[in-house]
Amino acid sequence: MSKLFSPISLGNLVLDNRIVIAPMCQYSADRGCATDWHLIHLGHLALSGAGLLFIEATAVAPEGRISPLDLGLWSDATEAALARVLRSVRQYSAMPIAIQLAHAGRKASTQVPWEGGHTLSPTCGGWQTVAPSAIAFAAADPHPLALDEAGLRRIRDDFVSAAQRAQRLGIDVIELHAAHGYLLHQFLSPLSNTRADRYGGTLENRMRFPLEVFDAIRGAVAQAKPVGIRISATDWVDGGWDIEQSVVFATELQRRGCSFVHVSSGGLSPLQQIPLEPGYQVGFAERIKRETGLTTIAVGLITEPEHAESIIASGQADLVALARGILYDPRWPWHAAAKLGAQVNAPKQYLRSQPRALNNLFKTT
Repeated sequence: MSKLFSPISLGNLVLDNRIVIAPMCQYSADRGCATDWHLIHLGHLALSGAGLLFIEATAVAPEGRISPLDLGLWSDATEAALARVLRSVRQYSAMPIAIQLAHAGRKASTQVPWEGGHTLSPTCGGWQTVAPSAIAFAAADPHPLALDEAGLRRIRDDFVSAAQRAQRLGIDVIELHAAHGYLLHQFLSPLSNTRADRYGGTLENRMRFPLEVFDAIRGAVAQAKPVGIRISATDWVDGGWDIEQSVVFATELQRRGCSFVHVSSGGLSPLQQIPLEPGYQVGFAERIKRETGLTTIAVGLITEPEHAESIIASGQADLVALARGILYDPRWPWHAAAKLGAQVNAPKQYLRSQPRALNNLFKTT
């Protein structure tokens, strides 16, 4: 029996299998509001047979967007737009839906990737960025404003408000984005956090604000709702955030009722040196799982069903997440089930597509 296609629980939520569709920015929102692109994008992925579908990184405030076209959840208008999309998706799919709540910090105010991804000035539609310290991401970037105590309270409250909106929308899982060089990761790393107050310096101090945000979200939504986090396990830069610090951070999260940790890496510094190969981040998830007992999601160049199966079967991680690979092959779970001799959920409208040689592949949703 395939371990990849075995069920797993996140709190009271039971997933049909261990395949996760990772959050992937679409840069297609209108002033933070979800559009018909999101309906198409999420709709077809919701028919893929995966166990859990993540909505992309969703900004908790306008200034927290990576680009002016980022999705947001900070107002009644953004909530209503996402509600419209979710209503349509849920009409045809029972797949559980998660959301990643995010603030880009010093990596905000940039062009969309297909226009170069460069920093936008206020005269070109950009805005002033904020960060733990007034240190730019790249040498040519403008310096962010270092957040004061009032700014920290405002951002923490923005995360809480977005989480409460997500709960009203009936979203099944909430993930806090503390990876890829965005604001909460910026607090964790000594490369981007040089504060001299209680939010900087020691590891305990650098973890303080991300843990405060997690605690505030955990306390603001139903206890039954799974709340997890995505981290970068290492900056891939000497002297930066690393796996040893990640284990300490994950241990603190486990004590606070964290439901899972989604283990990625990098994104904080343009000086990073990443040794790319299939499953290059899986070892980080394995160590965090082993040392903390937290449910872990592994991600990063996991493209073959047999590889995903081995990660779950060997206990390296509890779930695997696909991003670019599932954009390229939106029916990846179907093809994985066929290779691994498993069954996968499929909409009744597609049952006739089942190959004759695989007459027991589909379960109806």
